[in-house]
Amino acid sequence: MKRILLFCSTGLLLAVVVGCSSTGKRTGPPAQLVNLAGDSITLAATNQLKPEWLQPGTTPFTLGPGDRLEIEVLGNLNSRAVTAVGPDGKIYYYLLPGMNVWGLTLAETRDLLRKELGKYLTEPQLTVTLREVSSKHVWLLGRLSKPGIYAMAAPMSLLEAIALAGGTASSGLQVSLQDLADLRHSFVMRQGQFLPVDFTRLLREGDTSQNIYLLPDDFVYVPSASAQQVYVLGAVKFPRSVPYTDRMTLVSAMANATGAATVDWFVPGNYGVTADAYLSHVAIVRGSLSQPQLSVVDYGAIIKGKARDVLLEPGDIVYVPNAPYSTLKRYLNTIVGTFITTVAANEGIAAGGGTTSVGTSVSVGK
Repeated sequence: MKRILLFCSTGLLLAVVVGCSSTGKRTGPPAQLVNLAGDSITLAATNQLKPEWLQPGTTPFTLGPGDRLEIEVLGNLNSRAVTAVGPDGKIYYYLLPGMNVWGLTLAETRDLLRKELGKYLTEPQLTVTLREVSSKHVWLLGRLSKPGIYAMAAPMSLLEAIALAGGTASSGLQVSLQDLADLRHSFVMRQGQFLPVDFTRLLREGDTSQNIYLLPDDFVYVPSASAQQVYVLGAVKFPRSVPYTDRMTLVSAMANATGAATVDWFVPGNYGVTADAYLSHVAIVRGSLSQPQLSVVDYGAIIKGKARDVLLEPGDIVYVPNAPYSTLKRYLNTIVGTFITTVAANEGIAAGGGTTSVGTSVSVGK
């Protein structure tokens, strides 16, 4: 047994375990993940969260379209009015023309109003109160009691966001979130990038080192643990999830994903993959997204009967590349990135029909 430790510049520790024996038996975790040469190649990456992700942001809230403000000139009760920031970023108050407040803080908006009203009133004193947020949201979807799109008026931690979405999923048996959710495949995506939060450590072990602060437009997804499936992605004609069946293999998962179980497997393009699929480097990712195990197999050899088929487990991600990988770390990042963007796209389309408004009350006095 050989053990090789690779240290990467990004801070990720990559452990590659390659095992073989003189008897030709395949060894090394996870079981039955082998390539044509008879070796098992497993890569585990420790999750690394940037320190700044664990601190609340210091940037003040800025206005955007849809936000609602209550404005009042002190000493004049008749001056109180509620106005919304329009799609063009402008608000309208009193006799003033439209004023562009898109991107301004509440204090900057108050100063702008005071300056413009000063043309008609003597040293007006104002209060500007944020009554409703519609310009900044976080997406909280999946196995949550109240999944939806939630307004974000102030810094919000991941635990606070999960609590806002109801935390424990609804059940007559009062089953907890941990029992209903697949924490291994739960993730946070920010601007298309995966943030390697370990949901198991956060929600089951109470490890606050995983409790990052969210930013507007962050996407949090908690899949269901009851929907056992295998994900087939990459250079296949119909990337999709496949319901897991007992003792499912790589070949059967590919056949179920592409509907190609009865065609000629030896004709390129006829077994559900694209013409440029690189079959000798098909990957299987197992375990949590924050600490995944990666195994690379020669799928071309398997379908030709030159190598043993591979047993899969629920939650495995099968990825067919269209080119050989250059480094295992980059290959793993590509696979995880493809998985989360595929899930996010599917869930985002499904959730696009409505939002959840959350009222706020943030005031700026004189």
